[in-house]
Amino acid sequence: MRVATNLIKASLEVGRDFLRPPHESSGEDAVKRSTPLLVPIRSLGVNHRERIAKHLLSLCTQDRYLRFGYLAQDEHIQRYVDKLDFERDEIFGVYNRKLDLIAMAHLAHSEDKNHQSCAEFGVSVLPAARGRGYGARLFERAAMNATNDGISLLFIHALSENAAMLKIARNAGAKIERDGTESEAYLHLPAASFDSQVTELIEEQVAQTDYRIKVQAKQFWSFLAHVQEVRRDAIDAQSRSSP
Repeated sequence: MRVATNLIKASLEVGRDFLRPPHESSGEDAVKRSTPLLVPIRSLGVNHRERIAKHLLSLCTQDRYLRFGYLAQDEHIQRYVDKLDFERDEIFGVYNRKLDLIAMAHLAHSEDKNHQSCAEFGVSVLPAARGRGYGARLFERAAMNATNDGISLLFIHALSENAAMLKIARNAGAKIERDGTESEAYLHLPAASFDSQVTELIEEQVAQTDYRIKVQAKQFWSFLAHVQEVRRDAIDAQSRSSP
């Protein structure tokens, strides 16, 4: 019942967003906006690779350092994106109304056959979208997916100075072990249930619907802007030709 109620409320939020034209906002304005009741987090496929690269390449030096654990240059990030295995791993993302990927998470499944019940979580959020709980929501989504895929141990490898990441893990009940400048967080996941499977299915459907509406909204506002531009040009031409 709670999931169904949230779905209805999330749909209403999507409808209100559709009626508002996209606009540039400062980071402060973005933070002041309340976090949606249900954040539309969708699975990303191969066709999103370019947007994933754009998202990660837009991170500043410090954010890259915290996300990857080293000072990742553009070529390192591009190589990482090119090697993403969308068949083995799960990539999740949050899009805004302009279809910018503002937050994304990578749930990397172990390649070791002896540790196939393990997966690693990594996340990044653009500065303007921080303070709204997207990192925690992405962690919840990834943990649910891991549970339903039979993963029993989810871990995070992060720099000890990455307080935001470690806070997400700690709030989820993960055990954190610190070794100098690096930390490991381990979270034991419960077995999959009918409720977890249905919840993930509903959340994915909400996210897919939200994305389609955002695509249509962007096309609508682009068309409207073009019509207004043509109208202004016609008015200007008429004014210049008038005696």
